[in-house]
Amino acid sequence: QVQLVESGGGLVQAGGSLRLSCAASGRSFSSYVMAWFRQAPGKERELVAAISRYSYSTYYTGSVKGRFTISRDNAKNTVWLQMNSLKPEDTAVYYCAAEDTLEQFPPKEYDYWGQGTQVTVSS
Repeated sequence: QVQLVESGGGLVQAGGSLRLSCAASGRSFSSYVMAWFRQAPGKERELVAAISRYSYSTYYTGSVKGRFTISRDNAKNTVWLQMNSLKPEDTAVYYCAAEDTLEQFPPKEYDYWGQGTQVTVSS
């Protein structure tokens, strides 16, 4: 198993930046595809970005392409989400997730989740 703890959320003005971190503990971090999801009030949870085990592949949902960057350091057991040019519609709780069963990239299902961190973008 792996335990995930997110940090770095907060309140930022539109156009600003935030960097989310997700620290993992437990089984070998490099065994997992890592992803960031978000859920806004009244909306379904959506996959924002994902990164393969050794950073060979990344995925971004269309609304964040060119603004967000996912990265990881397997030696530090950490994945980040750099968010630039933030918009009010990026406001949500952001969750880190991990999955080690790979049938496709990005995976459709994730077994491990963090507790979430709130990101609020003011206009």
